[in-house]
Amino acid sequence: MSLHTHADAGSGRASALALPAHSFETAATDILSGSSTLSCSVGIMAYNEEANIGAAVDSVLGQVLCTGEITELIVVASGCEDRTAEVVTEISRRDHRVRLIEQPRREGKASAINLFITAAASPVLVMVSADVLLKDGALEALLRHFADPAVGMVGGHPVPVNDEETLLGHAVHLQWRLHDRIARRTPKLGEMVAFRNVVPSIPVDTAVDEISIQAIVTQLGYRLVYEPDAVVFNRGPSTVSDFLRQRRRIYAGHLRVAEQQQYAAPTMDSFRVLRAFWGSGACSTPRAALWSIGTVGLEVAARALGHYDASRGRSPHVWEISPTTKRFIAEGTSGHDQQSVLVFHITDYHRLQLELGGHAARQLTKRAAERIAHVLGPHTTVAVKQSGTIVAVVPSAREDAQGTAHAVIRDFDESPATPLGHGAFARLALSCGIIAFPQAGPPSAESITPPVLDVGPATSLATQEVF
Repeated sequence: MSLHTHADAGSGRASALALPAHSFETAATDILSGSSTLSCSVGIMAYNEEANIGAAVDSVLGQVLCTGEITELIVVASGCEDRTAEVVTEISRRDHRVRLIEQPRREGKASAINLFITAAASPVLVMVSADVLLKDGALEALLRHFADPAVGMVGGHPVPVNDEETLLGHAVHLQWRLHDRIARRTPKLGEMVAFRNVVPSIPVDTAVDEISIQAIVTQLGYRLVYEPDAVVFNRGPSTVSDFLRQRRRIYAGHLRVAEQQQYAAPTMDSFRVLRAFWGSGACSTPRAALWSIGTVGLEVAARALGHYDASRGRSPHVWEISPTTKRFIAEGTSGHDQQSVLVFHITDYHRLQLELGGHAARQLTKRAAERIAHVLGPHTTVAVKQSGTIVAVVPSAREDAQGTAHAVIRDFDESPATPLGHGAFARLALSCGIIAFPQAGPPSAESITPPVLDVGPATSLATQEVF
């Protein structure tokens, strides 16, 4: 049964150095009192997230945990005008851990976070954005760090689903690669964070809530941890206006936290950013170099605008939503970070080996592998194995891999002559097996049979002289 609460968090303003809800000793005792299971409360703050909220909640509830357990998942819906609350209510009917808190008016994400902090009862709180999806094992990777009583906050590894073959897609991927490289040296946490229940509230006018929490946790004496294995998929802006709007708001928010809470995010350090940029592969190709220069230009412009907003005292804590970041994110993760293995085999290989000889048959397999690699493209790894077997690793989900395998087989069927050298050609047929490794569930396997070739004797299959 879900709990629906209508609340006003306008009075949630608190000093960053207010006394924590638990003392250091009490918090450590709560978590390490002999129980092997760490309970956590998950909070999702949502404003008009009808497109993604169901998938986001399911990706949290579907996490398999060994270190801890999710005792409650609280969604704070702030002034939503779409079906966000209805979707959450429906989920709560089938999972008693899900609770809904409805805020009548949209008062900013920080206000919603303060409602979550007040309502949550577990010793560890996890905050997940409403427009992200968790990779399997992400939550477990966060929670395991809390076995160390010195750790106060852990952040995940955001990975965008944007198409990197576009200018804005390149910009978003570069941004999060730099974030990853910087956070590995000096933790900068965002998109998905877990922290001890020692934060009474955060300033309601902050526009960068994770950094505000990070500042409080650090000032309370706890250690920060960045966990690269806790992957969370998000979607960045896909238009210049949305990119500038988002980056402008974030930079202005960082400046305000530096002034209000005396804490600077690691990404505010230009030296750290330049060092991360240098080894990021941002200029690996001429096109990448050009787009990276464009990304730097956009970031400089956004920071200049953010500095202007901060100097004028503008508080972007209730910000304009960037529409292109709210598209259905699951579409972008269907093949993201998945791979499939295609195992091709030259049919009648042993007969070819007898007719052509071992060396010629091996050369034939090598030529076939080169042809397969050409069809599959540069993002595929192809290896030649024994007895006419060729293995290809493709970065795609099962459905896409199946289509790819069919394309390879069709290519050999429609253009069956494979050159052997010295004017000799061999006509080949391939069979294929697919092993797919999805993000959730066990690996799946299937086979694709080759087309039936209408050929004469074995010798006509093996070689055709071309004059």
